Amino acid sequence: MRLVVYAGPPRVPTPIFNEKVLAGLGSSSDPGGQLPEEPRQKALAALSRFKLLIDQMRVKETRVVATAAVRDAKDGPQFIRDIRRIGLDCEILSAEQEAHYAGEGVLSGIPDAHGIVGDLGGGSLELVGVGDGRTKVGISVPLGVLRVEASAAGERAARRVLKAALNETEIRDQARGRSFYMVGGSWRALARLDMVATDFPLPITHQHRIPPLRVAELRTLAAMADPRRTKAIAPARLASTPVAAMLLDLLVDELEPAQLVVSTYGIREGLLFSRLKPHLRQLDPLVEEARCSGGGEHRFGQHGDLLDEWIAPLFFDEPRMRRLRLASCLLADVAWQANPGFRAERAVELALHGNWVAIDAAGRVMIAQALSSAFGGERLKTTLAQLCSEEQLRRAHAWGVAMRLGQRLSGGVGAVLKRTRLSAANGVVILHVKRGEEALVGDQVERRLVRLGETLGREAVVASG
Repeated sequence: MRLVVYAGPPRVPTPIFNEKVLAGLGSSSDPGGQLPEEPRQKALAALSRFKLLIDQMRVKETRVVATAAVRDAKDGPQFIRDIRRIGLDCEILSAEQEAHYAGEGVLSGIPDAHGIVGDLGGGSLELVGVGDGRTKVGISVPLGVLRVEASAAGERAARRVLKAALNETEIRDQARGRSFYMVGGSWRALARLDMVATDFPLPITHQHRIPPLRVAELRTLAAMADPRRTKAIAPARLASTPVAAMLLDLLVDELEPAQLVVSTYGIREGLLFSRLKPHLRQLDPLVEEARCSGGGEHRFGQHGDLLDEWIAPLFFDEPRMRRLRLASCLLADVAWQANPGFRAERAVELALHGNWVAIDAAGRVMIAQALSSAFGGERLKTTLAQLCSEEQLRRAHAWGVAMRLGQRLSGGVGAVLKRTRLSAANGVVILHVKRGEEALVGDQVERRLVRLGETLGREAVVASG
């Protein structure tokens, strides 16, 4: 059971409250039987609390959905009536809807996703193809972490069920050689286990990648006792990792994906994303979130788009890099309220650990480097730098140095950027100012212009006219 309250822009709604209760509704050994009484009462108690919180928070719109555990239970309709008596109108998602919304959720957070989404819950596993911004026909398989045993007999039974389900679909063909997107708390816990075991320097699960060949090792690790795991993974999730690893191993055998990618976006985000108008669905979630986050701390009005346009003539970036540069510029004012000695540190922290989507670990490090340089910080030299190539770090550093010049020249005022421009020609970086406004280029501006030229390996000059 989970209550998530969202606020913010429709394309990237931000969770402002998130609470989960592991009730165990899907723990029945008989999927077609009655809901277990203790989990049933625990779930209703959680929903009663959620209803009180929703009322006090004055949430404008509430949507309550039930998935496989309730859908498959004989007394599911009675359980829904009990929920309605609490004051919540609950709908039961069909298997096709559950798979569809899981796919929509992945597309919301990873717009270029192409392959198969696997949403693993307590009572079921949903599989659905995604690509070209759309979901395909999906299926629901009764293989949840509460319904499968991590034993040899449990594995044989799970393999039979999975094979039979896949034989009725084209999912194998859609998956082979493509990405498999892992949705659900048990698989996120498995990703954290992988991070702990590999000393991965950035503990962000969204878009964390796991090589398929590593899954067999993760099965072994999931069965071992390791004190470091208990600090990184909640006990209830930790208990489900052996089954989650076993099911992932079976899926890798059957689907032969090229890579495994974790998605923290799933059904809940899919429910929101599916309701958006087409023009909102097309927005870049990273850019929109950066615009929203940076806009809250600007000094004289949001001017990140102008700053990006201003420095763009110095860089010939491909689209994938341009969006990272734009996101960096949108965050250019994000730390100005901090103590001057800690602005770079604060900006780096936000870039690395912000609630971003549609960005991998390397992208986060590049934005962190750009912001560090923009606030006068140094080149990143920690293990984080290993997540990027040297060329990527050099480019991000150069963005930051150019942003730093723009911020000093303009004083953070977008109108000044409109009256000046940068260009590059014949190995020279040129700052153009209007005749009569040469005083804009003070000593500090000139020093930063020279620094930019040195960073790009060019001479730097000022031109008026």
